[in-house]
Amino acid sequence: MARFDPFQELERFSQALFGERQGPRMMPMDVYREGDHYILNADLPGIDPGSVDVDVDGQMLSIRAQRTMKEGEGTKWLLRERTGGTFLRQITMGQDIDVDNIHAHYENGVLSMTIPIKEAAKPRKIEVMAGHRDAVEGKAEQKKVES
Repeated sequence: MARFDPFQELERFSQALFGERQGPRMMPMDVYREGDHYILNADLPGIDPGSVDVDVDGQMLSIRAQRTMKEGEGTKWLLRERTGGTFLRQITMGQDIDVDNIHAHYENGVLSMTIPIKEAAKPRKIEVMAGHRDAVEGKAEQKKVES
């Protein structure tokens, strides 16, 4: 038995009434941290790999891609749910990103990116010294003199 989805029907109705949406479309993605880097996976099925463009400007990461749909003369669509056009996603990354070492790979309709974290932003262990505060400060001054 087919299920009725009023939102899907509303979307189909609005497309029939107003035509296809103009402008960039969104792409679903996941971003997570794994150790000393972030992993980004964006779904871009049916995209020509040559059209995928990834830019970093400051803290803004932009992903843009193009899907060209077959438009033949004499083609009569019976059902058309897949959309063509430009896909765009922009996310703000923190200042802790090593933009010079970002790697991207497109395979099986998924854009995967490895985004490393700068060395200076990685967590560090701080040594805790016991004793009188003057002794700790004196040790710090002694290290400065030795440097």
